Amino acid sequence: NCWHEACFVCQHCRQPLGTKPLITKDNDNYCVPCFEKQFAQCCYSCKKVITTGGVTYRDQPWHKECFVCTGCQQQLAGQRFISKDEHPYCLQCFSSYYEKKCVACSKPITALGGAKFISFEDRQWHSDCFKCGKCSSSLVGKGFLTQQDQILCCNCISSV
Repeated sequence: NCWHEACFVCQHCRQPLGTKPLITKDNDNYCVPCFEKQFAQCCYSCKKVITTGGVTYRDQPWHKECFVCTGCQQQLAGQRFISKDEHPYCLQCFSSYYEKKCVACSKPITALGGAKFISFEDRQWHSDCFKCGKCSSSLVGKGFLTQQDQILCCNCISSV
């Protein structure tokens, strides 16, 4: 296309483009700052323009390097993560902050992988950890009683 110098202007700010970088959209020419203000997506976190790549979380655009774990600040783009109260967490941070801990081994009880666990009152155990506090026999699917903080099988409670 041929232009008069006075006609070769940014569609938005009307400033002459001359030899400045420009971006064309729908046959209209824009200076780079006006194009970015009008059309470019800005990162939800840092508010700067996303020029390449980026990720979407909760319908908001983010730079890959800005989309990080709320706990440890590790980049989450391309990683598995869990959202809690609209904040993203890597699996390790989510586990340490929010997952219930097994009374016996103190490790997190995770729902990932279909792990099974036992819950009684306000305590939880991994299935493999749910054992009599005296004889260590498995209590999964069996009757048990509590004595202070211990759980005991019926055989052991009768010998107390």
